[in-house]
Amino acid sequence: MSTLLLAALREAVGPAQVLTHDDPAADLSAWEQDWRQRARGRALAVVRPGSAAEVAAVVRACAAAGTSIVPQGGNTGLVVGSVPDVTGTQVVLSLTRMNAVRAIDAANLTLTVEAGCVLQNVQEAAEKAGFLFPLSLAAQGSCTIGGNLATNAGGTQVLRYGNARELCLGLEVVTAQGEVWHGLSGLRKDNTGYDLRDLFIGSEGTLGVITAATLKLYPLPAAQLTAWAAVPTLEAAVALLGLAHRHLGAGLTGFEVMGQFALGLVDRHFSALRVPLWQDSPYCVLLENSDSESEEHARARFERLLETALEDGLVSDAVVAESLAQARGLWHIRESIPLAQAEEGLNIKHDISIPVSRIPAFCNDTDALLQREMPGVRLVNFGHLGDGNLHYNVQAPAGADAKKFLNEQEARVNALVFDAVARYDGSISAEHGVGSLKAAHLPHFKDAVALGLMRSVKQALDPQQIMNPGRVLVSP
Repeated sequence: MSTLLLAALREAVGPAQVLTHDDPAADLSAWEQDWRQRARGRALAVVRPGSAAEVAAVVRACAAAGTSIVPQGGNTGLVVGSVPDVTGTQVVLSLTRMNAVRAIDAANLTLTVEAGCVLQNVQEAAEKAGFLFPLSLAAQGSCTIGGNLATNAGGTQVLRYGNARELCLGLEVVTAQGEVWHGLSGLRKDNTGYDLRDLFIGSEGTLGVITAATLKLYPLPAAQLTAWAAVPTLEAAVALLGLAHRHLGAGLTGFEVMGQFALGLVDRHFSALRVPLWQDSPYCVLLENSDSESEEHARARFERLLETALEDGLVSDAVVAESLAQARGLWHIRESIPLAQAEEGLNIKHDISIPVSRIPAFCNDTDALLQREMPGVRLVNFGHLGDGNLHYNVQAPAGADAKKFLNEQEARVNALVFDAVARYDGSISAEHGVGSLKAAHLPHFKDAVALGLMRSVKQALDPQQIMNPGRVLVSP
């Protein structure tokens, strides 16, 4: 059966675009190993189609053979959602060849791109046309727009522009039966039934394959300023967020919080970055102000905000970037926290969301709980406070064997953190998705009715259960 399937796949996309382990010149490791190196599988083949029609032909061939498909974009996911299992029977469907910018509609403020287009290239195409595409992630130089939509990616500007879902108007999708849904609408209003687009966004390749998208564009801001502020407590950070909303309104496009230990890791492992204000403050906040008028207007509003915050005791010190290079340097510090944490050793990651008002209490309670249950653990707490999304990560005690700590304590740490998230009415996955790492946890933290509806949708759209099995939903 696999011989017949491979022949059909080669006919669909061309022999050069079907990679197998039988070819001694082919190295499939880039597609079989996840970014965090948590899992490594073995694929029957890696198939690289060049069009939606070729994707459809691949899906039809796999459906006829009863072979499961693992769609993959840039393979930068963090929840093991886009690599094959170890059986050697799954087909990895790589979308990276489908990377064209199909169209820009300036009057409609839309951009249509193929799923394999790298996010940074989407941003640059928009900017070249005089517009902003605001989705911004640390992995934007390698992640793809199809993966961003499949996981409903978030990033640093969600509080102003929303997740990937809010930035997408239409999709082109290949269904589990190998049909093409031509849904690349640029309409902002279309009340003609169920919103099929929203079914596929965030479905992590379990319902179909996104092959192209029509995205929203925004005018480029006239000025964009960045500030770095030291705050005494998380309560002060939340109060500063409220003050920033009042002073800046829609101009507030970024609000990140970073704990002292997280910044200390950056200072230790990337000392050339020169982290400001971190040594004498429990938390630092990174704010971004985008202004449609001028830099002078933006700076005046920013300075009034920070003066008020200093007077109210919400901020102990602050700096405003004087140039674009300085602003990029401050953002680079924030984006280097995950890399610094990796340098420190293996760790237990949590991508959670909590109502902003309850984040200080959640952190105070959960920090104390983890320290009580596992003395010496170090908490790497940072993330998008503006939209309630924290990366609440747990590092092994200093001097401990990080790999041993991960193997022995991950299940226990996850249980403690996820139970705390539930008590505070949060979500165990804010922007990374469910993948396979969190699929077994979902039944414990998802409403039973919602879970039943999700299973019904999966059965209706993928009755053969061939689309990315074992991700999001596990067998009941």
